[in-house]
Amino acid sequence: MGGLLLEDKNAVIYGGGGAIGGAIARVFAREGARVFIAGRTQAKLDAVARDIAATGATVETAQVDVFDQQAVEKHADVVAAMAGSIDIALNAVSVLHDQGTVLADLSLEEFMRPIDGFLRSLFITTKAVAPHMGRERPGIILTLSEPGSKLAVGGILGHAVSAAGKEAFSRVLAAELAPSNIQVVGIRPHAVVDAPAAGSYTKDLFTRTAAAAGQSVQELLEGGAMAQGTLLKRLPTLAEVAELAAFLASDRAGAMTGTIANLSAGALVD
Repeated sequence: MGGLLLEDKNAVIYGGGGAIGGAIARVFAREGARVFIAGRTQAKLDAVARDIAATGATVETAQVDVFDQQAVEKHADVVAAMAGSIDIALNAVSVLHDQGTVLADLSLEEFMRPIDGFLRSLFITTKAVAPHMGRERPGIILTLSEPGSKLAVGGILGHAVSAAGKEAFSRVLAAELAPSNIQVVGIRPHAVVDAPAAGSYTKDLFTRTAAAAGQSVQELLEGGAMAQGTLLKRLPTLAEVAELAAFLASDRAGAMTGTIANLSAGALVD
């Protein structure tokens, strides 16, 4: 099978200026998709858009707050009107939260921050794009979660519950949207080794854990406990996440829905 994986497909990526969202946007564009990236920070969106435009691919940016439901719905309406349909949607928005604090020291607010933040933005973006997807043109919604959804380790209560919530949301959504010819597939990468260097919020997220181990964040991710806890003794890369996302969004993965693609390098085995 030759040709581009995502030729003539229209893709919306929320958090498209971030490390993972930007990496996925670049690969989607390379594979022929018309890419629409949305996020809070115009400068970050512009940086990704410049990379994509330099390759001759089509990209549009929009400054959108994913917690503003009306703004997100208006943006989705505009995209669908411009492009004719939305074929692929992905929410790569991150919410800075606590990792490393156990129940005794965890406040209710810290516990709820990732649960409310991640799930609220996932609900809002999904509700906005779904009416513009599917039917005669197959659609796919990709979600992002973390191995915390299933790992039993201390200090990640809020994070783990939010990750499990995102996966439950995806599973039920797959059942609801299947009759409309829309797939829902989750992607569950472990901490991405080169994300902090690409500007990811994980640089701040892991600072305390790294400091406690007497390491830099990069040392922690390259050879620390997280990498050692995987079968492959390493963590996934931005390229690996983005290339898999492109495959999952393509017609080649047309029979997949209601499932999670596990990129934990063997930290979790199914």
